[in-house]
Amino acid sequence: MRLLLLIVLILTSPSRLLSQEPQVAVVTLQGPINPVKTDYLKKNLKAAQGRGDRLLLVEMDTPGGLDSAMRDAVQAIFAGSVPVAVYVTPSGARAASAGAVIGLAADILAMAPGTNIGAAHPVAIGVGGDKPDKVMETKVVNDAEAYLEGIARKRGRNVGIARKMVRESVSLTSEAALRENVIDLIAEDRQELLAKLEGRKVVRAGKETVLRLSGARITEYEMGTRDKILDAISNPDVAYVLMLLGMLGLFFELSNPGAILPGVIGGISLLLSFFAFQTLPVNYAGIALILLAIILFIAEIKVVSYGMLAIGGVIAMVLGSLMLFPSPEPYLRLSWSVILVTVSMTTIFFIVVIAKVVQAHREKSITGIEAMIGAQGLADTDIMPEGRVMLRGEYWNAQSADQILKGDKVEVVAVKGLRLTVKKLSGRADAGA
Repeated sequence: MRLLLLIVLILTSPSRLLSQEPQVAVVTLQGPINPVKTDYLKKNLKAAQGRGDRLLLVEMDTPGGLDSAMRDAVQAIFAGSVPVAVYVTPSGARAASAGAVIGLAADILAMAPGTNIGAAHPVAIGVGGDKPDKVMETKVVNDAEAYLEGIARKRGRNVGIARKMVRESVSLTSEAALRENVIDLIAEDRQELLAKLEGRKVVRAGKETVLRLSGARITEYEMGTRDKILDAISNPDVAYVLMLLGMLGLFFELSNPGAILPGVIGGISLLLSFFAFQTLPVNYAGIALILLAIILFIAEIKVVSYGMLAIGGVIAMVLGSLMLFPSPEPYLRLSWSVILVTVSMTTIFFIVVIAKVVQAHREKSITGIEAMIGAQGLADTDIMPEGRVMLRGEYWNAQSADQILKGDKVEVVAVKGLRLTVKKLSGRADAGA
């Protein structure tokens, strides 16, 4: 009996009771929707379910994203047991394209004043970057329309507007969205939003739930360091730079075996760029052109073509960079500033290397037979016409058409085997030399 009372006291202790207070988890989806952000959302949905949170609040500001990542997010929202509220914030933010679809899939969709939602027409992005034919485009649009219509119908939202978001790329302000029954409410800030959600009913798995958020503890869950790094890598500009670093690093490691550092940096950069390519629409013809550009630059170092190979390399790199990420969406394309800076730096680097190689070819050799020509020494014996000279601390047999006395300065004019041909220079060595 005493043991039972002890267990009851432990279970009803203040710390235990405190841990059962209502909780609201807050996550942020800012920037393009990609697999990293979807994974971040899914992990927090699962964690919120494990903690028994009353609500998962998703604060959103996105221009859109990848269709596959968007669908994963929608499936996770539908499958979870914790109510999800999407809040388009702050003022000036948007939930466009994929963001609009995720918002419509939430149990509650709210917007801050001065925000907009919509423009969910699918765009043509793919490996080749070519615009699909009319039949394929019709299929894609019909699929997207049916998908968003099903989501809107499931959540009791305006099906007609949902269709127009896909067909006509309609985008609505927060006031128009509320008026057209696209969103549930408008709130100035998070506190006002939670206050307006108090007592609201949502349906989960066919079961009605009343939101009791009064006095709830609000906890923000930011992306971890790992997710932030992977999200940054998924940026087209970063992926592009990593790919170039990887190619150049491996080139220098292969051309100078044992350097180690270029190979390590190049290998890591290239693998990270491969990860990014999984989250981006990549045109492999663009990769091939960039690789060709690197090969042409290297060939210019090996074969002097008076700059023709280098010019071809510059053209191939620019064209490959433009073709690398084919997409009508700016956030999925390379920025011009990154292309210009990267191509310029790569070109300047190889021009400097080529100039050094040419300079090295033109410099006089300091070793071997060639280095002996023009070298100066002293006659160790009389040379009439043969004798011996002291050259660079070594004794050499020498011959000369001139009469040279011991101690005279001489210069090598030819080398044949181990015999030097020398000529007399004006002046004699100092005494004791």
